[in-house]
Amino acid sequence: MRAAEPPLSGAQILLGLWPGWVLGVAAQLQQAALWPLAAYAACCAVALGLAAAGLIGRSRGRAALVLAALAAALLAFGTTGWRAAHFAGQALAPALQGVDLRVSGQVVALPRHTADGQRFVLAVETAEREGAPVTVPRQLQLGWFLRPGDTQAPVIRAGERWALTVRLRQPHGPFNPHGFDRERWLWENGIGATGYVRLGPRSPPPQRLAAAGWGLHAARQAVRERIQAQVAQPRLAGVLAGLVVGDQSAIEADDWDLFRTTGVAHLMSISGLHVTMFAWLATRLIGLLWRRLARPWPGLLLALPLPVAAGAGGVLLAAAYALFSGWGVPSQRTVLMLALVVGLRLLGRQWPWLPLWGLAMVAVLLLDPWALLQPGFWLSFVAVGILFAADPAGRQPRSDAAPAAGWPRAVRAAWGAWREQVVMTLSLAPLTLLLFGQVSLVGLLANLLAIPWVTLLVTPLAMLGVLVPPLWLLAAGAVQGLHAWLGWLAGFELAAVYRPIPPLPLALLAVAGGVLLVLRLPPVVRSAGVLLLWPALLWQPARPAAGEFDVMAVDVGQGSALLVRTAGHSLLYDAGPRYGPSSDAGRRVVVPLLRALGEAPDLVLVSHQDSDHAGGADAVQAAWPTARWLSSYDAEPARRCVAGQRWAWDGVHFEILHPQAAHYGADGRGVLPSNAMSCVLRIDNGRRSAWLSGDLDAERETRLVLQRPDLRADLLVAPHHGSATSSSPVLLNTLRPSVVLVQTGYRNRFNHPAAPVLQRYRERGLYWVTSPQCGAARWRSDTPAAVYCERAQQRRYWHHDGADQGASAAGPVAVDEGGAPDGALAGGP
Repeated sequence: MRAAEPPLSGAQILLGLWPGWVLGVAAQLQQAALWPLAAYAACCAVALGLAAAGLIGRSRGRAALVLAALAAALLAFGTTGWRAAHFAGQALAPALQGVDLRVSGQVVALPRHTADGQRFVLAVETAEREGAPVTVPRQLQLGWFLRPGDTQAPVIRAGERWALTVRLRQPHGPFNPHGFDRERWLWENGIGATGYVRLGPRSPPPQRLAAAGWGLHAARQAVRERIQAQVAQPRLAGVLAGLVVGDQSAIEADDWDLFRTTGVAHLMSISGLHVTMFAWLATRLIGLLWRRLARPWPGLLLALPLPVAAGAGGVLLAAAYALFSGWGVPSQRTVLMLALVVGLRLLGRQWPWLPLWGLAMVAVLLLDPWALLQPGFWLSFVAVGILFAADPAGRQPRSDAAPAAGWPRAVRAAWGAWREQVVMTLSLAPLTLLLFGQVSLVGLLANLLAIPWVTLLVTPLAMLGVLVPPLWLLAAGAVQGLHAWLGWLAGFELAAVYRPIPPLPLALLAVAGGVLLVLRLPPVVRSAGVLLLWPALLWQPARPAAGEFDVMAVDVGQGSALLVRTAGHSLLYDAGPRYGPSSDAGRRVVVPLLRALGEAPDLVLVSHQDSDHAGGADAVQAAWPTARWLSSYDAEPARRCVAGQRWAWDGVHFEILHPQAAHYGADGRGVLPSNAMSCVLRIDNGRRSAWLSGDLDAERETRLVLQRPDLRADLLVAPHHGSATSSSPVLLNTLRPSVVLVQTGYRNRFNHPAAPVLQRYRERGLYWVTSPQCGAARWRSDTPAAVYCERAQQRRYWHHDGADQGASAAGPVAVDEGGAPDGALAGGP
């Protein structure tokens, strides 16, 4: 007779619970649309029933693991969906978009100062439209922008209460392959609408209703302002603010590029290492204080033993530090793991590292399910898991070993630090490649100095500066020295390697290969990790076949950037807009996208010098300085686009049709208005063709096609974003396109595309898509009737469909086309 399996321990049950919970959350986050609340409630009810059955049948051993995993998955799926449906019910009503509203509320979180004003989050208390109460989302992200003639906007502080006149819109952001998902970020942070403060003679002026008070965020802002007052250099003050109060927006964009290139970006925000060090110091200090207090009052040790006071106090102070510094995912993970370890130790128990690691992951996802989509979540948990898995014995406390002293201890500590850094660098490289498309080759060398320098010198000085402000000057000097070291390393030609982001299956295999390389296994087994890494390292995205080409209209908002690819070459037409004095689409969208796709443009063609087309040009040129360059505003003749220029790539022909050489003056500047100087590019493979013309106006369009009445184009990129001053009937009748891509911003102030232009498209039976509805749009010469929309292919329930963009939404919404390939969309006439 077979013996019954023994009951499983709590740690063993957790081995089934945490994978189920993670998979349940992951499954819910893949939903393109939310279910009714009742469906999520049913999932929770079934999960609770399975949990009860699991407790009853716990003596059946491994069956309990299956029940625990299934119950956890259903409960995670149901609770996450319930929270999502509840938040979605608070969305801004379409009728309240773009109208004046009077709102009052409290500023929460740290306001962000920019060159053109301030951005902040307002927790709404009241909202009115023309004196009548209205319902708006509970939290709004607002911008207070400088008006012409203003030198400085009023300083807004966290914790203050304000009454403001605002205009709102639903959350919407650029949508590109591998790009930053702004809509998810807003959703995760509970922000239901974005907008700006209305300032003008017909709008009631902003009114400060109450001062900041003594809240957490007010204290964080006060510390940030003290740092900025003490440290004159904004670059250094920004790094210190990031380390002390977790204000990563204070760190300049150039510094983030430097930190990513050298692989030390993880040190410039509050990481698990910082929180652990703080907890260790707090535990030691509380222990010393408790011993001193116990001398005059011995009863303290009886009421609260020293291990309990020191352990619990250290965890509580570490949690307070993590909250003060922004409560990021690495901080959450560290605090939760510390609390679990200390709690089990005080109870006289010791679990293996895997259940503790899994339980901390579940706790983080309970607080924020959408953290599962953050790169920081995976970097934080995978890093800790790898360190434990690579050396589990070395990470368990040992009571039977005498502590080493002197040089042997120092050597052993240095060797341990070196080994950990090698393990982390090798094992996390595939994950970094998956998340960011780059790997720092100098990261190991950079971190050898940066980790102890930041952890043991910069961060302690920065934290102690809260009590002794002059210490911030010493911390700033240490940061300056670190900048010099990292700048020298970043100067190497191969400081960082950029690779196209591989598909998820290949990426997961590569991550498994990186982990396998560092585990304590026989060399033959570990070498198999190279075989798992190799496919991801060699992977390249599919390119057009010889003689074919494709065009991607990058979603850059109200601006233009197009990627044209042939079998072996790529061309970038326009570089996107400038968003503000210190931000542009080149740095934020175009360069990261091209690197993630594995593209290095052979030619960059900037149609004209308007900022919505050339705003990102400097960032593009810095990323690919050897690319050939053409534009209509360059002083160097060889870098000007001139009608008659022709070249062929892989069986595809390119021709510049405008401007003429006579349109350039002696100084190289155009003699025509900027829009009229737009470089017109025609692409043709003998079967299909495309027409790109920047912001060319209707008069020049007409002249051009009358001179070349034989021209045709299957694809038309809408001239001037669909403005009424372009897309003339003569152009449309001559080219006879079948598909039009319209690059516009969501609810843009120009009302592009204009209603008369869309009517012309309808009359001719053209299919069109707009950036707000489609995201990045890709057209291929081998499937000319379809447009591949990134929003359709990667849609999740928090994404906005962009269909309510005011006057520009007068045309068709992209719909599924029955005969199109998977993920292909086309607009309707």
